[in-house]
Amino acid sequence: MFRYTTEMIKFITNNVSGRYVNELTDLFNVQFGTTRKNSHIRAFIRNHGLKSGIDARFNKGHEPANKGTKGLYKGGEATQFKKGHRPHNYRPVGSERVNGDDYVDVKVADPNKWKSKHILIWEQHNGAVPKGHIVIFGDGNRRNFELSNLILVSRQQLAVMNKNGLIQKNAELTRTGIIIADIYRSIGSARKRKTKSGKGREKR
Repeated sequence: MFRYTTEMIKFITNNVSGRYVNELTDLFNVQFGTTRKNSHIRAFIRNHGLKSGIDARFNKGHEPANKGTKGLYKGGEATQFKKGHRPHNYRPVGSERVNGDDYVDVKVADPNKWKSKHILIWEQHNGAVPKGHIVIFGDGNRRNFELSNLILVSRQQLAVMNKNGLIQKNAELTRTGIIIADIYRSIGSARKRKTKSGKGREKR
């Protein structure tokens, strides 16, 4: 059974705000070299009572009682803002922030939807990140947003690379590390097939 460490719990808690589950899952796997699925992280969020701030939706036709206002409740009394009024700490779309794990986020929509800057840049040139894949920094520098430094890897490749220290401080060396990771995976698969085949012969 998978057990979340204190560091993992802190990571999810610090990064859940303004993110969809699939993005948070990718960040988690990059950070810890795991292969957690969206369903695992979604269950963690639910079980720990965490909120992203972007999942709640009113059903079609539903009209909230405070339509046209935004309220702050203090001591049981509501302070209502008129429609269009923005709180003093409002951040416009396009703003950047550094989250608790040193990744740069960009606000992509109101009221509070943020996305990792390196993923945004990669997707602008390549389209959506494929399912089961993650974008990493080739040289390990989370401030180097050059397209050549943003590398797409599968979660399986990332797990092998983290395990064997194949992510280098040079993007080209990291790309070589991806090739090595694929070789390791191929060798591992071949060994499993051989072991399985040997057990099959023993039963005959």
